[in-house]
Amino acid sequence: MHEVARRGSIGVLVAILLLAEPSVAYAGGGKGKGALNGAEAHGGKKNGKYHAEVSHVQITAGGDRGGKTVKLNPKDPDWEAPACWYEPKTTPKELKEKIESAKPEKRKPEKDEDSGTIFGDLEESNQKAADAVANQVVGLYENYYQTEKYDDYNIDKQGKGMFWEGVRNPNKADDPKADACSEHAIWVPKGKPPKSMPLAVSPKILAQYAYEELPIPGTELSLNPENKQTVNLDTWVWLNKGKFKPVDVTASLDLLDGTHLSATTTAKPTSLTLEPGTDDAKTYPGSGKCVVKNGQLGEEYSVGKKDKTPPCGVRYLRASGQNGSYPLKATLTWKIAWKGSDGSGGDLPAGTFSTTKNMTVKEIQSIVRD
Repeated sequence: MHEVARRGSIGVLVAILLLAEPSVAYAGGGKGKGALNGAEAHGGKKNGKYHAEVSHVQITAGGDRGGKTVKLNPKDPDWEAPACWYEPKTTPKELKEKIESAKPEKRKPEKDEDSGTIFGDLEESNQKAADAVANQVVGLYENYYQTEKYDDYNIDKQGKGMFWEGVRNPNKADDPKADACSEHAIWVPKGKPPKSMPLAVSPKILAQYAYEELPIPGTELSLNPENKQTVNLDTWVWLNKGKFKPVDVTASLDLLDGTHLSATTTAKPTSLTLEPGTDDAKTYPGSGKCVVKNGQLGEEYSVGKKDKTPPCGVRYLRASGQNGSYPLKATLTWKIAWKGSDGSGGDLPAGTFSTTKNMTVKEIQSIVRD
């Protein structure tokens, strides 16, 4: 059969088999550790859609993951973490068992409550047709890995390398772009990482994946005055120094030959941009962009600063009206950099997260006495 007809990964084979037997899980059958918190993840169906087994990449957070965290929005709208990549997944023996276990006769038949009825006969007929298709597909893969491309799944090379397979980014399990890693499992000799394989796992890919796992705290503003803003009175704005500090995440993967790949992605807060929500306001500084100074974004207010101008803040020039408010938008920008276990490294697109706080601004009430 023409090569085009055989294109696709083991995952495509399993997707077809899933149509024949809805209860069948991913042919790999094993339990893989998820990327976060050691959560177990399997292949199979999710929300009615086929999804591949997750990556073996492990995530370790260097910062405090306590409390609510948020995901950054890359400033570069065209940048995104890879939806998939290739990594070592199976030995020759495991691949052979994986494919052979997908044969219909290897699966346990389920009890059919409609047996003997017209519905039962129809279901049996459909199952036989599906099994026939499944056997044909399994046969194609058996031929490919037994004779056409390899010699009996490279069993004689057991321990001398691994088959690399496409895996989906756990955060993009249903992303169609993950189909970019849909080639057949590819044999890679021990100690010879693939240089020409597209999207082969590397420190840079690990760093890009880790970008999405950064434990970024939600942008919670500290204000003074906190709840009662007054026309022509400065409001000081700052961020908690202990909470808004550099955070990092390490993504790592151990290969069969003892090679350890990892990348640490670090995020550092660099600026806070204030948008008052009305033209009748003044920001400090005038650009509205507060930068880090002495490791602090903004400056905490104290009584001794009563007559000083805030380095980061806002002054409203008009009351927000009865039962009204101004939406003060605060956007925190984080600089992102990474460093790989092989000495590689660089910058990734800066990321932002925005929050809005409704500001009620009142006029100063005064009493005139005769």
